[in-house]
Amino acid sequence: MVRFKHRYLLCELLSEDPRCRACLDERGLFGLVRDAVARAHGAFGAAACGVAFSVKYLNAYTGVVLLRCRKEFYQLLWSALPFITHLESKGQRYPCFFNTLHVGGTIRTCQKFLIQYNKRQLLILLQNCPDGEERESIIKSVMSCSLEEQQEDQLSESGSEDGAEME
Repeated sequence: MVRFKHRYLLCELLSEDPRCRACLDERGLFGLVRDAVARAHGAFGAAACGVAFSVKYLNAYTGVVLLRCRKEFYQLLWSALPFITHLESKGQRYPCFFNTLHVGGTIRTCQKFLIQYNKRQLLILLQNCPDGEERESIIKSVMSCSLEEQQEDQLSESGSEDGAEME
């Protein structure tokens, strides 16, 4: 039995127009990337990348995209991404480009990289925040949605309930 190896390209869709991200969907992005590979590498590139190409993850709010293709042909896909210069939706053309953040062998490695990348971006944003009060409110809102703090709160709540029952 043969195992097919894949490569995952973690990309960020950058655009000055915020409406560009609102019109993102997996089917449209799939066609856009497939057409870019065909333009850049011809019929061979389209066929080679099209065998196992898929859009595994798409976040329209942040513009993060995870693309999967066969290991042997990921460089064809990677080299075709700069040729995507606009996104078309409902008769509108939005200028945009793809920034490749990471190339990984598994979804998990891409996920770990994305977590670290988001942490670095958040620190940069916090350092550029002009108001100390605004900075504190951002930190408080980020900490309120972290899983570690929620787990600690649940443990402390369940610990206090168990202690009350024992007495």
